[in-house]
Amino acid sequence: MAAFPWHSRSRSYKAELAACRLQAVPLESGDCHPLKPITVTESKTKKVSRKGSTSSTSSSASSSVVDPLSGVLDGADPLSMFAATADPVATAAVTDSSRKKRDRGENSVVGSDFEPWASKRGEILARYTTTEKLSINLFMGSEKGRAGPAAFAVSEKVRTRLEELDDFEEGSQKELLNLTQQDYVNRIEELNQSLKDAWASDQKVKALKIVIQCSKLLSDTSVIQFYPSKFVLITDILDTFGSLVYERILSMCVGDRSVSPDHFSPESANDTAKETCLNWFFKIASIRELVPRFYVEASILKCNKFLSSTGISECLPRLTCMIRGIGDPLVSVYARAYLCRVGMEVAPHLKESLNKNFFDFLLTFKQIHGDTVQNHLVVQGVELSSYLPLYSPAMDWIFQCISYRAPEILLTEMMERCKKLGNNALLLNSVMSAFRAEFIATRSVDFIGMIKECNEAGFPKHLLFRSLGLNLALADPPEGDRLQILNEAWKVITKLKNPQDYINCADVWSEYTCRHFTKREVNTVLADVIKHMTPDRAFEDSYPQLQSIIKKVIAHFHDFSVLFSVEKFLPFLDMFQKESVRVEVCKCIMDVFIKHQHEPTKDPVILNALLHVCKTMHDSVNALTLEDEKRMLAHLINGFIKMVSFGRDFEQQLSFYVEARSMFCNLEPVLVQLIHSVNRLAMETRRVMKGNHSRKTAAFVRACAAYCFITIPSLVGIFTRLNLYLHSGQVALANQCLSQADAFFKAAISLVPEVPKMINIDGKMRPSESFLLEFLCNFFSTLLIVPDHPEHGVLFLVRELLNVIQDYTWEDNSDDKIRIYTYVLHLLSAMSQETYLYHVDKVDSNDSLYGGDSKFLAENNKLCETVMAQILEHLKALAKDEALKRQSSLGLSFFNSILAHGDLRNNRLNQLSVHLWHLAQRHGSADTRTMVKTLEYIKKRSKQPDMAHLTELALRLPLQTRT
Repeated sequence: MAAFPWHSRSRSYKAELAACRLQAVPLESGDCHPLKPITVTESKTKKVSRKGSTSSTSSSASSSVVDPLSGVLDGADPLSMFAATADPVATAAVTDSSRKKRDRGENSVVGSDFEPWASKRGEILARYTTTEKLSINLFMGSEKGRAGPAAFAVSEKVRTRLEELDDFEEGSQKELLNLTQQDYVNRIEELNQSLKDAWASDQKVKALKIVIQCSKLLSDTSVIQFYPSKFVLITDILDTFGSLVYERILSMCVGDRSVSPDHFSPESANDTAKETCLNWFFKIASIRELVPRFYVEASILKCNKFLSSTGISECLPRLTCMIRGIGDPLVSVYARAYLCRVGMEVAPHLKESLNKNFFDFLLTFKQIHGDTVQNHLVVQGVELSSYLPLYSPAMDWIFQCISYRAPEILLTEMMERCKKLGNNALLLNSVMSAFRAEFIATRSVDFIGMIKECNEAGFPKHLLFRSLGLNLALADPPEGDRLQILNEAWKVITKLKNPQDYINCADVWSEYTCRHFTKREVNTVLADVIKHMTPDRAFEDSYPQLQSIIKKVIAHFHDFSVLFSVEKFLPFLDMFQKESVRVEVCKCIMDVFIKHQHEPTKDPVILNALLHVCKTMHDSVNALTLEDEKRMLAHLINGFIKMVSFGRDFEQQLSFYVEARSMFCNLEPVLVQLIHSVNRLAMETRRVMKGNHSRKTAAFVRACAAYCFITIPSLVGIFTRLNLYLHSGQVALANQCLSQADAFFKAAISLVPEVPKMINIDGKMRPSESFLLEFLCNFFSTLLIVPDHPEHGVLFLVRELLNVIQDYTWEDNSDDKIRIYTYVLHLLSAMSQETYLYHVDKVDSNDSLYGGDSKFLAENNKLCETVMAQILEHLKALAKDEALKRQSSLGLSFFNSILAHGDLRNNRLNQLSVHLWHLAQRHGSADTRTMVKTLEYIKKRSKQPDMAHLTELALRLPLQTRT
């Protein structure tokens, strides 16, 4: 294709804007308005007859417009229709049954405010451990009765199963000795799996044998420190067994679909289910030893529901009385805990049995100090101080069950009974652990008096104060008692010599101090913690508790000017010597600051402290730090930077940014934030000075530009640098700093050749050309208003950019280079206008500098011709079968560019546009719909003033038809 000259058409942007504006049309008062309330039409539709005929719909509203949403609500709702079609007799029966259950209280269940046993299980296993050797009896599996003729008489089956149980009790097991704690846990888990396997293979007697064997282990206290954990492991097996038995019997009942598990009653149980249930209870009743007989029956307590509506309420008192036969107080208290646990699951409304367990326990509690227990402890070499805490899990659970939603009078009675036992520390601790926090808080002074009178033998008072503090963290005591409570508690806590005992109590009471007192009291607590935890570097073993204290302090002191004025706060932070812990603490502090600091600050105390905190986070970054962690740290540091403001002291603000750059140079997002902040600072200076640029102000803006120019090269992301060069240049241009703007734009142009073919986006490698295309489009829109430098040639920056684009290595099958040339053509056309579309205040663009000078326009046209030549050359190169569609698309795009920006009164340019139109339709690759719309647009424009020449052009643009 031959070269064609370029002639830009003259444009009046104001006239074009006016022509594009929508015409305002006045509305009548009755016209519909989008914000006017919708009139909902109520439609009443008669029922459809069986023959399918429908009646007409009558409307009760005056409006003829029906709300599309209202149709959904026509007639009855689906649930009401379903209820209406239900059998009234069955509905009445279900309702009556539900009412009876509600009246009996069987429908009541524990709420979410009741802490479940599952939440305590892990803590018990972790706390009660041992290094002593353990033993366990493993069931070897008698083969008697496992196989035989299919047709046994019922009596023979019963006799055979009883013989199996006798065989089990007569020694069909093997004792494993010298097991470690982990070996013991593994064996218990094997037994649990064996139970499930036996049940699945229909070996019900074997399953029962396993459960009996495991239950027997709960009477063994030979390794007494491990007993609470053993209880947890064994009762897991009991729970599995109880669930298997219950589900088996239930399946016999609900095999008939008329029975729903959710609305089950004893009357729904069939004879087979009842017989099977009784069979299980008879088997269990034949167990000779008390402890396994009690535990196995308690595990299937829920199965009493199949026999009678009063079965559970009758069994609970009997099982409670059975526990009286257990002589060991530790074994008996855990048996009571299990019965309370099962009772709360199946019948939480039966409070009488729970209370009876508690009062029976109080009567036998004195056995702990009896000769039998004391001699047993001597044999095992266990101190009383180690023995008494073994009771805590069971006692806490019993007390929790009894106190759950209990009336105030019952809690008071229980408290009085504890007093009669001489304010035993173990009992008192369980009371404070289980009772409602509000109940404890309102009687805090009374509890402190009881703690003072407690005998510390075996259970130290500081644990009691810790339990009291846990309650006061949840509920507030009377205001007049708060200082007295703190003083009494801290008298005991501060005298503790063991660092772990001390920090466990101080952690709990720091919450109380922060909630109710000022920074003076908090400072005293922090000072005391530093005093106790610094010797021998005891803080190294207590980082979790120290972290907890810090979190509580910052959670209650959101005013950081007050927080950092607490004298011992920063020395307290210095105790976190381990870097990972120190960084986590700093992250917590910054997170609270970002959430609660709503006003910018320039307080030097806050700035110095938080700079130190942020520096700690920044310095933790190394080559192994994950990207997510870097982003989190950068987010926190940027949140701090955004909240720093020195008002109109711009120099001080810039000094802060300079300091921040030196401190946070390893986090690129922070540097990016600093560059944006400095650019905003420069623009704010311009706004405040209202265009009155003194030398001092100009110097300051140049300093901001220098800050950005120096900082941008240190960034890694190439498009981050390109965009920041462009943005900083725009800011400099807005502040009339033309030399600095030129420097930014030149730097951006020189960086374009370094753009790689692929870039990393969120961990994935993607082509970069689309991002480069977007950047260059933004760059062109800025170059329109950048005035030429007096020491360089006309359109120097545009020429430099075109050279870079020409030399850049583009993808082989990419048309982005030609698209960019098309955008350059648009830019040059805009530059040839007498008045540009937009300007920068107090900056003379080229339209003012050259004033439509013919030499400038000639240079502009030469560049246009050069660009056109490149575009046409590329179109010519696409004349291949596989590229015809691309050629058609680019040809039409270039045609539209000429139509929008070229002066088609020029014959050669007009002729070129006709060639491009034909090229777009050649080989049938054109989008016919687009071509039709384009032609319609040309005909419409030809009717406008000074556009008559387009009429002739439209006649020369035929549309090809596809046949």
